[in-house]
Amino acid sequence: MRILVVDDDPQITSLLKRGLSYEGYTVDTASDGGEALDKAKENEPDLLLLDVSMPGMDGFEVARRVRKTSRVPILMLTAKGTVADKVTGLDAGADDYLVKPFDFDELVARVRALLRRHSPNKGEVLTFGDISLDTRARQVTRGNTKVELTAKEFDLLDLFLRHPRQVLRREQIYQLVWGYDFEGESNVIEVYVRYLRTKLEEGGHPRVIHTVRGVGYVLRD
Repeated sequence: MRILVVDDDPQITSLLKRGLSYEGYTVDTASDGGEALDKAKENEPDLLLLDVSMPGMDGFEVARRVRKTSRVPILMLTAKGTVADKVTGLDAGADDYLVKPFDFDELVARVRALLRRHSPNKGEVLTFGDISLDTRARQVTRGNTKVELTAKEFDLLDLFLRHPRQVLRREQIYQLVWGYDFEGESNVIEVYVRYLRTKLEEGGHPRVIHTVRGVGYVLRD
């Protein structure tokens, strides 16, 4: 998936390019509206991350021009958080609106949601060792055996497979799988990890989801 990041602040574009590349996306950048339109025309992205406040052509105008020829999902990034600004952005063609400063994990969650919504028929097959997950068919196999998972177990495994050998904090998992922060203590992650382990390890398969005490979990051999 290709993402075009448009912002006149080089620190923000650098940060987003580094972070989104780490998440597995191909990232192009542009520092103004004109450059953004040229790059979008040259190589249409799967998603546009668009800052509102830029010199010359602002993000609202860029969105309006993009919408004349493309249905690419647009996520607007802006320091302006008033209702009027959000309405203007959505009317200009944006699909979602995120106010600065934002949490990067929330940004990634919104990016993934927009890409799923706009590309429902584009599937991926994620693998790790003998585990295979088909995002389009929503099927999981280990070796030659099909593994039956619930919707949340599937989403949890999908997250681990997208971040192999990376320690995922509990709060990251809450946000990216459940979509919100739990208040107080909750053992929902532990419960679902236990369910997932039981199903993946059935038949004597070795454990791949490991606990990192005091931090979270990691998918590794």
